[in-house]
Amino acid sequence: MSKLKFQPVKGTRDFYPEDMAFRNWLFGKMREVSKKFGYQEYEGPILEPLELYAAKSGEELVKKQTFVLTDRGGRKLALRPEMTPTLARMVAQREAELPKPIRWFSIGPRFRYEQPQKGRLREFYQWDIDILGSEAPEADAEIIAVACEFLKSIGLISKEVKIKVNDRSLMEQKLSLIEVPKGKIQEVFKAVDKKEKMAEEEWDKWLKEIGLTSLQVKDLKGILKDRDFSRESEKLTRIFSTLSDLGVSDFVEFDPNVVRGLDYYTGIVFEARDVKSKFRAILGGGRYDNLVEVVGGPKIAGTGFAAGDVVIEEVLKEYKKTPKISFCPTRVLVTVFTEGFFRKSLEVATLLRRSNIETELYPDPASQLDKQLKYASQKEIPYVVILGPEEAESGKVTLKNMATGKQKTISINEVGRVIL
Repeated sequence: MSKLKFQPVKGTRDFYPEDMAFRNWLFGKMREVSKKFGYQEYEGPILEPLELYAAKSGEELVKKQTFVLTDRGGRKLALRPEMTPTLARMVAQREAELPKPIRWFSIGPRFRYEQPQKGRLREFYQWDIDILGSEAPEADAEIIAVACEFLKSIGLISKEVKIKVNDRSLMEQKLSLIEVPKGKIQEVFKAVDKKEKMAEEEWDKWLKEIGLTSLQVKDLKGILKDRDFSRESEKLTRIFSTLSDLGVSDFVEFDPNVVRGLDYYTGIVFEARDVKSKFRAILGGGRYDNLVEVVGGPKIAGTGFAAGDVVIEEVLKEYKKTPKISFCPTRVLVTVFTEGFFRKSLEVATLLRRSNIETELYPDPASQLDKQLKYASQKEIPYVVILGPEEAESGKVTLKNMATGKQKTISINEVGRVIL
């Protein structure tokens, strides 16, 4: 009978040590930038009531992209596809006791039932960062500045990525001027959000199905090509001015094509894109001033963004910015010369660990020394301690540098000074 071969569920990943090393590096950058701006980390449950997302996330996300399950009590639950509704629920629960503005961030798994492809999986990790309790455009500017600082921290430059910013309220005014009915504006926004993924004829047909005339379609295309009307928005003017003062204006530009697809956005929206346009948005977000109220709390203004790990990793590969990361934490391998020296080697390993030196002890006393050295080389362990008869007699150890091949005999107390 042949052995069963199990693969990861479609759209999910295994994280081997080298993958975890990159993930930890990336999450470390996210935490570092968040804390630099004074944001506190939080977390919520992976399972939420489906109604939480149905309240405001949008029909496509809820009906087409959400993993839904029914528990034994008949309740419909969702594996969280995004974090903002959870954040709004948590803030609503303790709103009265939370000092404002609230600056929170979270890093964790999200799930969307999408077609897996380059830069998109069904299980992914996402960094969400938000500020709640301020309606000022300067709060939007701060959030965008956080995004800029993060992109810089992972090695990307403004010639490689841009954060494209728009104001949905300004776009509503523009659509009103071409006589798009107020009740159709949200549908037009959804069409604009999907524009780059569709052929022009197909997109035109969609707009006409929404109810736009040929003239309105032509006028809408004119609006989307115009990159000069941002000054008509006082909010955008203040945001770009603040970003200039923060020293990140080279990363940012106005783009009327950015409207974001989720229903809860109410004003400023933005997303980061690679300049080659090879990938979906690296990060995206905007202002949501009604979401806390929708989930049962008071009206609290909010703005924030989310960044997924899958796209970021692909962008770093594309621009050759993936860092070389050692995924072996071990600094020293203590070898076992023969079975009779195992206890002595064990003592040395214990002493090194007590000195806060990451130390492995080779676990098989019967293994040949050459095999142990080969193991250290394969794992890229930088140093090896050898304790044989001569070293035991002199009360010292031989420390070998695996990169250079050089070795010297020193006291055990000197090992830490040499390698740290």
